[in-house]
Amino acid sequence: MKEKTINQKTKVLLAMSGGVDSSIAALLLKKQGYEVIGAFMKNWSDTKDPLTGVCAWRTERKMALKVASQLDIPLITLDFEKQYKKDVINKMFEKYKKGITPNPDIDCNQKIKFPLLLKEAEKRKINFIATGHYARVRKNKLGTYDLLRGKDESKDQSYFLYKITQNELSHCLFPIGEYTKQQIRE
Repeated sequence: MKEKTINQKTKVLLAMSGGVDSSIAALLLKKQGYEVIGAFMKNWSDTKDPLTGVCAWRTERKMALKVASQLDIPLITLDFEKQYKKDVINKMFEKYKKGITPNPDIDCNQKIKFPLLLKEAEKRKINFIATGHYARVRKNKLGTYDLLRGKDESKDQSYFLYKITQNELSHCLFPIGEYTKQQIRE
């Protein structure tokens, strides 16, 4: 994959949940000149919305589709449910049985979100992956990548990302990491 440079032909695969953070991340990336391709990740479908009785992921995907349409970007749906259940949910229960309290968000980022999103990007010849995490990444003098806290210390999510690899970091963009949550809401 290419070095982090911005031009009209640089593509980025953005994980879009349909929420505010990933929606604004899409908008910021577009404004920065990237060709944004949204990726809705279906990881879990066993929960239903208590008001509608519909699987929550369907409602979230509809919102992601609406945002993608408004921003005039394509949205693909990636089904990682089997991998998520096997590598995150089942492992979580195994750890609980041993008296260990896991953090499934960290496990998801390490085992599902970043490696599988990057694999999909490479398959589609897309230069970078991005998420709506409040974190930052920068290349250091040694040529490796540092994961940095988000500007908004009260919303920093870098601790959820500490297990992602150098290869994944080298392809990551965190467009909202330089903003506060208040700025994103505005």
